[in-house]
Amino acid sequence: MADAIMIARQLGHAIQEEEAYKNIMNAKTEADADEGLQALITEFNIKRVAINAEACKTDRDEETLKKLNEEMRTAYSDIMSNEHMKAYNDAKQTFDRVLQRILAIVQQSADGEDPDTTDLSEDCTHDCSTCGGCH
Repeated sequence: MADAIMIARQLGHAIQEEEAYKNIMNAKTEADADEGLQALITEFNIKRVAINAEACKTDRDEETLKKLNEEMRTAYSDIMSNEHMKAYNDAKQTFDRVLQRILAIVQQSADGEDPDTTDLSEDCTHDCSTCGGCH
């Protein structure tokens, strides 16, 4: 088992050397440094907390809830249209695909498939509850 753990750690290092990993880390750093984006995220979170607080009241005001929901949707839209958030989401999607392939190879190898030829199936829904196996 110690050999498998050592190899898993090597895999962790290899993942961090992937271009997709480097891209997502760079995109995260840029998004974190974007003060405008961080202000939008803070505004969104404040709206979310305000909605939860209002929704929990026994005498909640539906008009206030409606207004807060609209404001939260606007904040979310502003966040998602930010160039750094777009770049982060694109990088994340690419990196997630790499991780999905890695996990598929590991899982299928553990199920007895040939590690040299097994891979993520293009038919994969990524919802394991619907899976009949990747082959």
